[in-house]
Amino acid sequence: MATGPARKLVVVLDDDPGVLKAVQRLLSAGGFDCELFSSVQDFQIGARLYLAECVVLDINLDSESGIEVRRKLTVTWPSIPVILITGNDNDGSRRAAMEAGCSAYLTKPFSAASLLDAIEKASARQPVPLQH
Repeated sequence: MATGPARKLVVVLDDDPGVLKAVQRLLSAGGFDCELFSSVQDFQIGARLYLAECVVLDINLDSESGIEVRRKLTVTWPSIPVILITGNDNDGSRRAAMEAGCSAYLTKPFSAASLLDAIEKASARQPVPLQH
């Protein structure tokens, strides 16, 4: 039985169900598998980071900042690329994202092409310029 190439896994954490659903459709259409999490706790328990090409994190989560989640990830998963997304763009968030070592920073609503491009570059471990 022939199988196609393995699909790359992207882990997504956003507390907005609409964003999760839209990102899932986009990633699926782009040829990616994804794991979706709506809470930091579920993400910490269930994310299969050892298989992930990258992580997409919302900055403004209910219980904790996505930037803080990124900082914690650097302890156990220092090389995993993280793309931060936000609906509340400001200089402080952009600066904190850079300091936390994110691979890309996208402002909602972002285009499908910008997210897919950021994921491809993150998967290849190429730096992506911050976008707003």
